[in-house]
Amino acid sequence: MEPHDGAPRPGVLDGSRRSFFGVLLGLASAVVGALLAVPAVRYLLYPVTAQSDESEWATLGSVASLTNLSAPLRRTLDLKQRDGWRETTSQPVVYAITVAGKLQVLSAICPHLGCTVPWDPAQNQFVCPCHGGTFSATGARISGPPRRALDSLTTKVSGGTVMVKYQNFRSDAPNKEVIS
Repeated sequence: MEPHDGAPRPGVLDGSRRSFFGVLLGLASAVVGALLAVPAVRYLLYPVTAQSDESEWATLGSVASLTNLSAPLRRTLDLKQRDGWRETTSQPVVYAITVAGKLQVLSAICPHLGCTVPWDPAQNQFVCPCHGGTFSATGARISGPPRRALDSLTTKVSGGTVMVKYQNFRSDAPNKEVIS
């Protein structure tokens, strides 16, 4: 063992300086990495934290144009839906009818397998083109494979305009179940 006379040994100071700069470089790299990760994490979590500014209500028409309907009136809604980063538009068909002085809005989707059911004025009923299911003007099931009536939709009046809350329901189920 060599005696230590207080003079720095070659390489000892250099090693601690290298260690210090290694730690400093590691900390700087961690800070830069964290700063770069913030936008990436925000991008990934945006759909979860974003507040939707769209309304779930769609405009159907003015109250005056939808009163005293003797036959179902076909209307097309303009819907915008946000799914994560993607925004899609759809135009589902609904039918409005006055039943006992009250407006009722029916989805045009057959509850059997999801076909669009048109109103047939000659037969005075809705007739599904896929499997021949028939429904009355109020949406009640008359015949065919569907196990329930046409699905009614929730409505409200806002400023003289009828608004409808469009929803999709489970096909081929005996009871009305909302799926979206």
